[in-house]
Amino acid sequence: MVTDTEARPAAKTRGGGWSQTAAWTLRLLLAPLAALAVVTLGVGWLITRPLHSEVAGEVAVNEGFAADRTPLFNTLTHYGSMLSDTPVIVVLTAIAALAFRFTFNRWRESVFIILAVWSQSLVFLLATVFIERPRPGVHHLDPAPPTSSFPSGHTSAAVGFYCGMALVLALHTHRHTALRALWWIIGVAAPLIVAVSRLYRGMHHLTDVTWGLILGFVCLAIVAHAILGTPLLPGRKRTHPIPAPHSA
Repeated sequence: MVTDTEARPAAKTRGGGWSQTAAWTLRLLLAPLAALAVVTLGVGWLITRPLHSEVAGEVAVNEGFAADRTPLFNTLTHYGSMLSDTPVIVVLTAIAALAFRFTFNRWRESVFIILAVWSQSLVFLLATVFIERPRPGVHHLDPAPPTSSFPSGHTSAAVGFYCGMALVLALHTHRHTALRALWWIIGVAAPLIVAVSRLYRGMHHLTDVTWGLILGFVCLAIVAHAILGTPLLPGRKRTHPIPAPHSA
């Protein structure tokens, strides 16, 4: 039989563990993401209010793409945009998370790729609610989603997933320079293809996709530092961002 005196240390340990986890989450994830959300809202406000006349000229970029549209590039950008459609990213993220779990026999990489995608999505959705920027005034080749134009969620999601995948694969193949270069070429090329496709198809302004790239990379850096660069659980030490596969 366990007495009250014997149970107190265990309860204290459990309480302290939760407190440490909450502090770790706030310091490494929530606070930086909240700051990023504030900055994103500020940039969106500047673009749509005080600097509206200065950035209004960027519609010429969309008009230039619209004037030079061809059936071939209409098809190519359709698939380029699809690389980051919401259903595609959701399915690919789920597959990647499961693959990482079974390949590395732990959850760290899976948690990382999920949070890399979710974190940018949360900031993006918050911005679209408050900024409400109209889509470019050209013919749209895709149905306009209910979210506003700023920032480009397709672009930020592409960074979160494809660059997130590149980071995990590069860390696990760090002894193979060619492979690491290949992962990063693919990882960076995919968001750029998505960004250009969204511009070409008249779905976003240049500043929308530019901030989408920035948003995605900053979210990726925040989550990578929290999940891959520091222990998942407070108090657990390690000397390398990614231990050898199949380790705890």
